[in-house]
Parts: sequence; C-alpha cells; structure tokens
Amino acid sequence: MKPGKLQAMAAGFASSCSVYRSILTLATITLIFCTILTLKSMHFSPRDPLDPPMNLSRAVAGVDGDADARFSSVYHFPEVFSRNYAEMQKNFKVFIYPDGDPNTFFQTPRKLTGKYASEGFFFQNIRESKFRTLDPDSADLFFIPISCHKMRGKGTSYENMTIIVKNYVDELINKYPYWNRTLGADHFFVTCHDVGVRATEGLPFLVKNAIRVVCSPSYDVGYIPHKDVALPQVLQPFALPAGGADIENRTVLGFWAGHRNSRIRVILARIWENDTELAISNNRISRAAGELVYQKRFYRTKFCICPGGSQVNSARIADSIHYGCVPVILSNYYDLPFNDVLDWRKFSLILKESDVYQLKSILKAVSDEGFISLHKHLMEIQKHFEWHSPPVNFDAFHMVMYELWLRRHVIKY
Repeated sequence: MKPGKLQAMAAGFASSCSVYRSILTLATITLIFCTILTLKSMHFSPRDPLDPPMNLSRAVAGVDGDADARFSSVYHFPEVFSRNYAEMQKNFKVFIYPDGDPNTFFQTPRKLTGKYASEGFFFQNIRESKFRTLDPDSADLFFIPISCHKMRGKGTSYENMTIIVKNYVDELINKYPYWNRTLGADHFFVTCHDVGVRATEGLPFLVKNAIRVVCSPSYDVGYIPHKDVALPQVLQPFALPAGGADIENRTVLGFWAGHRNSRIRVILARIWENDTELAISNNRISRAAGELVYQKRFYRTKFCICPGGSQVNSARIADSIHYGCVPVILSNYYDLPFNDVLDWRKFSLILKESDVYQLKSILKAVSDEGFISLHKHLMEIQKHFEWHSPPVNFDAFHMVMYELWLRRHVIKY
C-alpha cells in the first residue's frame, strides 16, 4: 500500500476516535447533570447512615391530620417516606377475594393473641381500613384471605394444608381474570410463624409469583426480598407498659432466656449462661420464679439478645422494642421487618451468628453515648411494632401496607 493511502487512513481513524471520545465525554457530562437534577428533585442528598441525625421538624402533611408525626434519621430517607406514605394513604386500594367460608380457613382471623397475633390483626385490620375496595378493577393489589393459623388451630396436617391452599388458589384463578393478568405478581397472602412457610412450600407457582407477607423471612426458605414482605411477629397484648426514659434503671448488660430450639441458641447458652455480666438462661423463666419476671427483666437490661429459633424470626425482637431494651439480632439470612424504611443500625445491633463468641466484648464496646442514641431511636420506632383494632397511623398494619405499596408495581420474578 502506498504511503499516501496509509497516511489518509490513519488520519481518518484518528478523526473517528476523536468523534467517539467527544460523544463519550458528552454522554458522561449528561449523565452527571441528570443525576444532580434527580437528587435535587428528591430534596435530599446522599449521606452516610452514620452521619449526625438530620434535623427534620416538618410534620407529615395531609396524613389523617396527624400533626405530631415527625421523622428523624432512624428512617433511611425521611422525606421520601413522608411523601410516599401520604400518597399511599390517599390512593392505595386492595381487593379481598370474597370466596371461602369464614367458619373454616378463610376471611377472618382465628384470634388476635399469641405468636400468630400479627396474622390475625392483619386479617382484621384490612377490613377495618380505608385501603379495602369492593371494586377489583380499581385495586392495586389482591389479597388471598386464607389463614394457615386457622388450619393449625383445627389440627390440619401440613400435607393437607398444602392441598387446601392449592385448591383455593386454583379456584380463584379459574373464577376470576386477575391472577392471569400478571401470573399472580399483584397478589399477596399473609402468614405468621413457620406454619405458613411449610404449608406453601409445595406450591412454587404461588411462592415464586405472589407477594408473601411472612413472619419467617429467611433467604434459605425461598424468601425473595424485593418481592416479599417481612411481617413483624408481635405477641399482643403486652403484659406490661412500654419502656421509656429509663436508661438509669438498665444495669444488666445483656439478657436472653428461652428454649434451645436452634443451633445458635444452644451455643449462646453454653458459652454465656454462667457469665456474671450477661443474664443468659438456657430455658424459659418459670412462672414459679414470680409474676412477670421474664418481662420485668427487659426493663432492667441494656441489650436483649434475639437469636433465631426454629425460624430466623423471633417475637423477642418486638418484645425488646416494646420494653425499651436495645435488640441484638443474632441470626443469619434474616430480612428485618420494614428494612426498606427503617435504618436498623440506629436502634439495634445486627450480628452474625459467628459473633456469639465475642458477644460480651461487642456489647461492652458500645459507649454510653452510643447506647443513649440507640435507646432514643428505639423509642421513636416503638409505634411501628404495635397492632391496634381499628388500626392507627404508623402502626404495624400501616407499615406492612406501606411495604405492599412499594411493591404494587412488582413484576413476575
């Protein structure tokens, strides 16, 4: 090839590279500019979760006139939560399938007490709330009102539970057009404790497609965080009033008492039950020890250990929050309730199960100022872990509904 042609080709190649570089530079500048505009339009700046608390004194406007509801840094993005919550209150609608005999396994809760109370309260609250619509064509989501708690109460085996659930959902699919529009992505069901997990684990079309609101949000039982919702397990009614401004009374470093029904609980009891600074018992506290001794221990303790039991979840977390004892989550593969909204690091310690061997040193490493901050934030989120009938603003029911609201546009997984 002649030198002239080579020079011309090289010049053309250099010109093309220059054009590509210019386009790439322009695209980068455009992307940065759009990002800045987006952040400004959302009224918040990216910040480290460990930065000092944001000074947010603005009350939520237009939310049932609740002028005292204020948000602090205990929320990931307080202003976003405020704005979205108000929109949810105005627009969110859920259709409850009317099928199923309430006297068997459907529609109504079995009871509002015990370890399945959260399931019962939701079944009752959804009917008491303004979110319910009788027009399925205006609904954002569809509630499948089958109660595994009722099945459990009637002594139904897990195998028969699976058959009952499958037959019921098949009936809804064949009778109504709504499931087939999204293959169930805009449908949800609610179950508490491990019963619901075991009753539906043989139904992959339901577990994989519909939104599961469950008290056992463990990744090793098929929980899908961006689709499913962690239901807080709350034992109500509480035996004693909520803990409050009582830091000076909390002289015990750490406390746990319960059944050794998991590997981590066995290890916890074996290592620490004879420690003089940690009150660790390898069994539940007997009622013979005195009235409400177990509950009163929460009042006197700084950190309450919450190891996973037969499932990753534990009602002890909600107990700790209610009694003002900073929860120490000692469990792997656990998606914490309302994790999309609440910054759990502001009011709890989150440890891996392998941290159990250094538990005391970890707790003692928390400074007095650090504990005061954790306890203060704990008081702020107590309202989110309480059920009421009828429901009240920002209680557990409304927080679950908010999580469902965030998932209303979810696509099939």
